[in-house]
Amino acid sequence: MIDLHSHVLSGLDDGPADLEGSLALAAAAEADGVSVLAATPHLRADFPRVSVRETAARCVLLNQHVRAQGDLQIVPAGEVDLLWAQSASPEELRLASYWQRGTDILLETPYGPLASNFEELIFRVTVQGFRVLLAHPERNPTFQGDPERLTSLVERGVLVQVTAQSIASGQRGSRSRRLALDLVREGLAHVIASDTHSATSHRAPLSAGVAAAATVAPARAQWMVSDAPAAILAGEPLPAPPVEALTPRRGLLRRFRRAS
Repeated sequence: MIDLHSHVLSGLDDGPADLEGSLALAAAAEADGVSVLAATPHLRADFPRVSVRETAARCVLLNQHVRAQGDLQIVPAGEVDLLWAQSASPEELRLASYWQRGTDILLETPYGPLASNFEELIFRVTVQGFRVLLAHPERNPTFQGDPERLTSLVERGVLVQVTAQSIASGQRGSRSRRLALDLVREGLAHVIASDTHSATSHRAPLSAGVAAAATVAPARAQWMVSDAPAAILAGEPLPAPPVEALTPRRGLLRRFRRAS
């Protein structure tokens, strides 16, 4: 499996405090079946120690330690705050992208209500040549109340990453779990990721998210941790999703909104 969202680098944000914690996180990911793990430290004002100019070197160093205990590969990227992105230079945005290719970038969905210009801020990033992968939108109250707003973003080329925790461990009646499963079922989500912060956290592992997603779309669940993330890392078009994902999009999301 490929995991495109983690906070494996130590001493920077809310991930591990030290190298030992990073190695424990990496070992847990590999034991869960992950072969490639993207390091995506927070790029936002409240984590000033994160520097995109140091991420690649930090990944090289961590890979040297990780390879002494297994075969996991860690690749550089970042979890980009939209406000940070507005003032970042083109070079900083490139360094925040997956593999620093300048093609695909992970943008963090806010946890509070979305501003009216949220879509405009996203497309200020896309016009610079980036394909946007939107992190954990299922947790956002605005999208939970108005999922059609998220549908419109997907129709305009934005990719969606749902979190294993939301799918696998959310309470059965939770809005984030219901929206995440609807997105998978209707073919509106493209990636499942762990958003793991430590080996000892209570977040569901990536495999648990895949297993839960497989209850509504078995083939797509595997595609979301293999073919789709591989294409994102390579900066290539996503391969065609499994046919089972080609279900009517708007009906279920409208029912979700009425039930909320």
